[in-house]
Amino acid sequence: MSLSLARRHFLSLSSLGLARVALADLLEPRQPHFPAKAKSIIYLFMEGGPSQLDLYQHKPKLTAMDGQLTPPSLLAGKKFAFMERMAAPKLYGTKREFRQHGQSGHWFSSLLPRLAGQADDLAFIHSMKTVNVNHSPAMIAAHTGAMAPGRPSLGAWLLYGLGAETKDLPAFVAMSSGPRGPRNGNDIWGSGFLPTHYQGVPFLNAKSPIFHLQSPAGVTRERQQRAVEAIADLNRERLAETGDEEIATRIASYEMAFRMQASAPDLMDLSGESQATLALYGATPGKPGFATNCLLARRLVERGVRCVQVYHTDWDHHNGIEGRLDQMCPEVDRASAALLADLKQRGLLDQTLVVWGGEFGRTPMAEGAAKSAGRNHLIDGYSVWLAGGGVRAGASVGATDELGFQSVKDPVNVHDLHATILHQFGFDHKRLTYRVQGRDFRLTDVEGDPVRALLG
Repeated sequence: MSLSLARRHFLSLSSLGLARVALADLLEPRQPHFPAKAKSIIYLFMEGGPSQLDLYQHKPKLTAMDGQLTPPSLLAGKKFAFMERMAAPKLYGTKREFRQHGQSGHWFSSLLPRLAGQADDLAFIHSMKTVNVNHSPAMIAAHTGAMAPGRPSLGAWLLYGLGAETKDLPAFVAMSSGPRGPRNGNDIWGSGFLPTHYQGVPFLNAKSPIFHLQSPAGVTRERQQRAVEAIADLNRERLAETGDEEIATRIASYEMAFRMQASAPDLMDLSGESQATLALYGATPGKPGFATNCLLARRLVERGVRCVQVYHTDWDHHNGIEGRLDQMCPEVDRASAALLADLKQRGLLDQTLVVWGGEFGRTPMAEGAAKSAGRNHLIDGYSVWLAGGGVRAGASVGATDELGFQSVKDPVNVHDLHATILHQFGFDHKRLTYRVQGRDFRLTDVEGDPVRALLG
């Protein structure tokens, strides 16, 4: 062999070795900045904007003033969606009975009796603020910290910082239920400018939520494995030549898909769950929906999945809010409470952070005709709760005015919430950065502080 050929062979082998190191670095677990309280997160996202005034915030003065014209001074400088519908809007007090629960004294309406029974495991923020009154930018902000598409999602940042702990399931999964899929799709579980390996994997709201789990007819698993290995070898050579991280992602995706053909059917098979567990959630094997997704969320984190986003996409109640809440809340209340109880009983709640909320809340004034009234979008003073993952159980942060128009105590914005979540995973949000086009970007942009009252 000539000296030139020998040198080329050596460099080729060295590059392949470096490619394998790069791929391993993409997949392996990593240490955060300081000891973490949480290992996994389940974000129960109520897309559309759940009404804090009918669920969590007790406003007796608003109830007493129901039907009166809204004082113009309360509307001055405020932004609401569809303002043309809201000339001379009337105040809209809830028709629901409110009671305090547990030693924490958290308020719950009669719509959420099961969650109320777990009041002392929950930590509330009642002064959440976001940046835009419209669904799409508010959804993107809730997930990425920015209103415009293109930034990495919360789950992608967590995978970038921590890596994965599972080899046969995606480390980041998104599931939805309701009349449609969530707005913005890949923008809210995508990886943005991070390598695409960190993006979420959507499961369908269907009896078979994962495409192409079965091998084609006549293709044995052994034959398929040889094909996957051959393709991986070719991709590794290309990775060695180019150093393109997306090729590493491609290799990992092929290998993950192959492993999931064995692991996913077991994940999706609920027949091994006890009848008591199925009844707790209200889940039926083979029937998609929010209850099934909550049970699958527990099964996913039990198997080491890092981030699970569970969307319920039917909370945009501009009209008919009374009937819509009566219809929706029983399933959501039951499954959300069941998830908490199930995680706690299995010893998983301490290491699993559960978050419940939407992209914004709803207004104290009515929209639409009195008989079928709804509420408009409110970006200042809505409610979010957290549980597990080292969060201070029973805590309550912030408050709104007596009619529920705006935060008047300890306002918390989206960046603060993200900083709090990252803190529970062991990260200083200011130090978890990624350099793009000469600038260090982070999930919290240039704002945000952890909400200290929530940190256990």
